[in-house]
Amino acid sequence: MNKVLVIMPTYNEKQNIRNSAEQLLSLNANVDLLIVDDNSPDATGDIAEELASLSDSIFVLHRAAKEGLGPAYLAGFDWAFERGYERIVEMDADGSHRAQDLSKLLEVDADLVIGSRWISGGAVVNWPISRKLISRIGNLYTRLMLGTKVRDMTAGFRCYKVSLLKQLPLQEVSSHGYSFQVEMAWRSIQQQASVKEVPITFVERELGASKMNTAIVLEALWLVTKWGIARLFKRSV
Repeated sequence: MNKVLVIMPTYNEKQNIRNSAEQLLSLNANVDLLIVDDNSPDATGDIAEELASLSDSIFVLHRAAKEGLGPAYLAGFDWAFERGYERIVEMDADGSHRAQDLSKLLEVDADLVIGSRWISGGAVVNWPISRKLISRIGNLYTRLMLGTKVRDMTAGFRCYKVSLLKQLPLQEVSSHGYSFQVEMAWRSIQQQASVKEVPITFVERELGASKMNTAIVLEALWLVTKWGIARLFKRSV
């Protein structure tokens, strides 16, 4: 069994999942892929099952309903723990995280390796200036509130050592949307984990609809503010 598991959460990604899975495995021979589907009404789960039937390296975890990014990843973590993987990679299913960049994450020895858009060598393709500014300002606010030096706390392309994940209080993780990435990085830092960033190129999806919405942004803003205040008063999140 491969010791690296890539987890791809999906919800209505029928236009992307096949290409994303095939690209991942064609460029990274020594990884397994777990597709975690939240009962997509567009039959993404059926495509995932078809892919799994054709490859010993692809697995599917079906969930009853859409509950958000955080719960999907946590379910994937439990699946990986039960099967003895040593490292877990989080990766979007929409093609925004390039399969050729995965090797950069796996080459680095750290408890948490983040594929960063906002360090030297990182890049974002097909985002308007307004979207880049929102991401940069959001990450600056997060760094200031949480007192961290990580440049891309919101990045979704990352690799955890399972040994770190098992030390974290995953049952206390409260985020559902993209703030899950911030919370997990913040909890890792609190655990004195080694965290490193490597530059990657983020490519905006070409097909399908983004899951980002106002509620997700507000959740992230509220939680980062809450964690920042807790840090000032030296309370745990």
